[in-house]
Amino acid sequence: MTTQELIVQIKKKKSFLCIGLDVDLEKIPSHLLAAEDPIFEFNKSIIDATHHLCVAFKPNTAFYEAYGIKGWNSLNKTIAYLNNEYPEIFTIADAKRGDIGNTSTMYAKAFFEDLEFDAVTVAPYMGKDSVEPFLAFKSKHTIMLALTSNEGAFNFQTLSVHGHELYKEVLQVSKAWKNSENLMYVVGATKAEYFKEIRKIVPNAFLLVPGIGAQGGNLQDVCKYGLSENIGLLVNSSRGIIYASNEKDFAHKATLKAMELQQQMATILDAI
Repeated sequence: MTTQELIVQIKKKKSFLCIGLDVDLEKIPSHLLAAEDPIFEFNKSIIDATHHLCVAFKPNTAFYEAYGIKGWNSLNKTIAYLNNEYPEIFTIADAKRGDIGNTSTMYAKAFFEDLEFDAVTVAPYMGKDSVEPFLAFKSKHTIMLALTSNEGAFNFQTLSVHGHELYKEVLQVSKAWKNSENLMYVVGATKAEYFKEIRKIVPNAFLLVPGIGAQGGNLQDVCKYGLSENIGLLVNSSRGIIYASNEKDFAHKATLKAMELQQQMATILDAI
């Protein structure tokens, strides 16, 4: 999916909501545990119930890898279902990969060619030659960690480097990498006060914003400083939507939670 196609979907649905599919078998409704593939059945129900309210789904691969080959098969079935049934949805593999060049190429092939995701998250710590292999894939997107929402982000990301914070150096340097037009960035919603500075460096890049809801991020603050001319935001909510209920009404409750965010987003988009 191209960036322009994503923007079209955002405007059509009046939503820049991304729903995280972080499936924990200890949290899903107990009646699903009798299914042949509980993870996929849970995901399918959530996807069917909320796809019209969001523009992206983001499975965090750790929640699938934890269950071994069965979990990976569930991930494979989930992305295949999305691509076949809802091809207008932007799909993100939240894998946070990043290694030397030849290894990154293999990671990229796994997520872009085999699983056919539209985007994958990567870590920038190893630098240019660990990220550019992902950027080489046409109409695919690399979402690089910039300023994350966790407490430990302050250990490194805001340290001074060359007179300014490290996350700013990451943003600035990455703009010169080959195919950098395929870059997006992860910026946590709990760091809303930083968005103004981030937009000075990457005014038009899309930002994937986790941390709304359960982690305490505020949608209005994120949009106040983070919206760009092409909207430029994908705001993620995971637990707040998919675990709105652990009863048989879980899909309906997820719909209601997703709708709350979508309606807030529609109001914000209508005002710009």
